[in-house]
Amino acid sequence: MSHADEPGRKHLPHLAPLEFPNQSVIISVTQVVAGRRSLLARSAAAETILNAWQKADHWLVGRYVLMPDHLHLFCAPARFPFTPLKNWLAFWRAEAMRCWPGSDEKPIWQKDFFDRQLRRDESYTEKWHYMRENPVRAGLVSKAEDWPWQGEIHPLMWHEAG
Repeated sequence: MSHADEPGRKHLPHLAPLEFPNQSVIISVTQVVAGRRSLLARSAAAETILNAWQKADHWLVGRYVLMPDHLHLFCAPARFPFTPLKNWLAFWRAEAMRCWPGSDEKPIWQKDFFDRQLRRDESYTEKWHYMRENPVRAGLVSKAEDWPWQGEIHPLMWHEAG
């Protein structure tokens, strides 16, 4: 049972992204595997997730890191007005689960996720550094660049009104 599924536990708030003139909308998302099982850091799972992101084209996935039991990604709306983030996540999670390489591993995802809209350039850089160093902090590799389950699908450009 995830913390969000515990009795009396409130679900995480998912605020609609705010649009500011001449500023990018980039969201940092963390999605955890149900039961914190180690399912993601392997070729078949990574391929399934990447394919689901390609089909879920209402938002663009930028940089991402797949850890064994959770993933981090940056995303930005592909079109305006944008599809609610919660709907987009529900779509790609369902698509990934439908095509999942191990049917005995379902369900894959915790019901809830963590999201945060980035508000300034330093936040984007800091968040990516944190995500990228996750495998090092977990003792999986000695250098972040050695972790094979990371990448960037769409370069997300940060623009801020100045």
